[in-house]
Amino acid sequence: MFSWCITSSLLLHPQLLSSSPLPESVNMENNRTFLYFAYGSNLLKERLQLKNPSATVHCVATLKDYKLVFGNHKGLASDRWHGGVATIEHSPGDEVWGVVWRMNMSDLKSLDSQENVTLGAYSPVELSVKTKGQELNCRTYIMNSCVYAPPSPQYLQVIVMGAEQNGLPKDYQEKLRAIKTNMYEGPLPMMAELEQARRRAKKGANHHSNV
Repeated sequence: MFSWCITSSLLLHPQLLSSSPLPESVNMENNRTFLYFAYGSNLLKERLQLKNPSATVHCVATLKDYKLVFGNHKGLASDRWHGGVATIEHSPGDEVWGVVWRMNMSDLKSLDSQENVTLGAYSPVELSVKTKGQELNCRTYIMNSCVYAPPSPQYLQVIVMGAEQNGLPKDYQEKLRAIKTNMYEGPLPMMAELEQARRRAKKGANHHSNV
């Protein structure tokens, strides 16, 4: 017996977005940049910048009345992560913490591709997030036809690393660490790619500090 998430992002939020153009509230600086709210593996800078090099941290923010869940589109396990992947669903009284990234419009197609928008796995939506008393309208993504499934330990590790990297609240970090995984222990090429990216970033930071 499968346990289903809400099956359509239309039920979660009415403001569905296409790949281009973005609404005025998401566009910035004469349509050159946009704001993207990340809550899953893209919390980690090195993960997001693998395919979206323009991404820079804008702020940490919270999405009210939603919760973080894990699953797969139509129950099809992720080849990349070998387990459920993150999505959000409407849940009054809950909240999801994440990072708002400022990105160039040139990375929009790549971001949509990463989220498998053309395959129908995720839909881009516009949601309002809160940061320091301010509200920001951001692009984010919600899974379609989601069947609940636990994440792999490696995927959860990437999310936790991103939460630590960006200083998400400690209690939220603890909630992330407490999430049950599927205990997958096999190889995951994505982890090796991320480790290489992190080493390059560390080497670059050390070089600049010595200049």
